[in-house]
Amino acid sequence: MRIDGRSIIQIDSEEGPRIRPLFELYAYGGHTIDSLVETQFKECVVFSKATPRFTHSKVHHILRDRAYIGEINHKGQWLPGKQDPLIDRATWDRTQFLLGDKVYRSEELTYAGELILCAHCGHPITGELKIKKTKTGEREYAYYRCAKYTAKDHPRVRVTEADLDAQVLALFRKMKIGDEKVRNWFSRALHARAKDSQAASQARLAELTRQHSTVLQQLDRLLNLRILDEINENTFAAKNTELRDREAHIRLEIDAASKGHAEYADLAINAFELSQRLEEKWTCADYQSKRQILEIICLNFTLDGVTLCPEMRKPFDVLAEGLVLKRSRGDRI
Repeated sequence: MRIDGRSIIQIDSEEGPRIRPLFELYAYGGHTIDSLVETQFKECVVFSKATPRFTHSKVHHILRDRAYIGEINHKGQWLPGKQDPLIDRATWDRTQFLLGDKVYRSEELTYAGELILCAHCGHPITGELKIKKTKTGEREYAYYRCAKYTAKDHPRVRVTEADLDAQVLALFRKMKIGDEKVRNWFSRALHARAKDSQAASQARLAELTRQHSTVLQQLDRLLNLRILDEINENTFAAKNTELRDREAHIRLEIDAASKGHAEYADLAINAFELSQRLEEKWTCADYQSKRQILEIICLNFTLDGVTLCPEMRKPFDVLAEGLVLKRSRGDRI
């Protein structure tokens, strides 16, 4: 809007209350963009009169819009504005960290997003949704294939999500330990491993702190150069945005590193405990839960034909191979 001949940015009293929850739910509520769309629909939150329902692409655009942290876009550059931010920086930083470099997809596919590489050519496995008509109506199926499977001499193989789920369930079934004493031993081993790596965590935190101090110094020098008119406005704006984003990202990493390995140990323990009962829970788990568990337990995956080949993280590789412990009498369990 314009006041006294000047363009003034103000927060819309109707839009503001609708936008803030999107950031908070995505940053701290464990939501995907798809689940945000569904949540707004179920709670009858209207996007606009012309378009009542939030769309996937619109939510993705909102979560990337720097105007909500008090910036303005001037000639293609984001600059600090005078309006009050609608979203605090911590929530914004966490939202961008979780979004990463992802572009929005029509659906969240568990085994897509470069989780798996093709054993034949090394390219990522991609997912696609197909709708088939059945006697009971239309059903949606997810298929996975190499992104380059149309290349010459490449195997034309497609695998259903149900087939991959079955292989993952078989893996977790193999990891299940019936002996309570062995389960307790494994939990203690996870804690011991986290403790042993504490020094590495402290070194990482020290390095991040050094990087953060360097970026703050660079911001100061950049401002001095602008004050002395040694760089033009566009160069300053572009570099200032880059450095502020870098500073915010490092600060987020420092916050995560400061929590230490104790939190990761708890996460690993929870993943291990879940792996002992995952066979019953996997089919009901949501996209985010499945991806988190897979990434905690496995380093990477390849798809060899229709066979999913995981490379396990330590110490879960021990479970996948089968525990072999010697009793005092020489027999094994």
